Amino acid sequence: LKLVGVGFKARSEREGRELFLKLGYSHEVQFSAPPAVRVFCFKPNIICCTGIDKDRVHQFAGAVRSCKPPEVYKGKGVLYIDEFIKLKPGKKQKK
Repeated sequence: LKLVGVGFKARSEREGRELFLKLGYSHEVQFSAPPAVRVFCFKPNIICCTGIDKDRVHQFAGAVRSCKPPEVYKGKGVLYIDEFIKLKPGKKQKK
């Protein structure tokens, strides 16, 4: 997963069992990984979810992504690494 936005940061603790996200809310969002999933943060904006059970890894990644889904006007939010967001045009002035 990739965090796109000003001030969006992630950190993992307790050997990949806890994930803390700063997503612009007034508090940090905390996730506890299931027993079959490990979470690592290589950079403050890159999250790596690994595990043996593919379904649980995808379910956990979807849960993390659902707390701040990508926005179609600015492209900010939690995205998958290979995901591409086609940005919508904003309001245009009439002529």
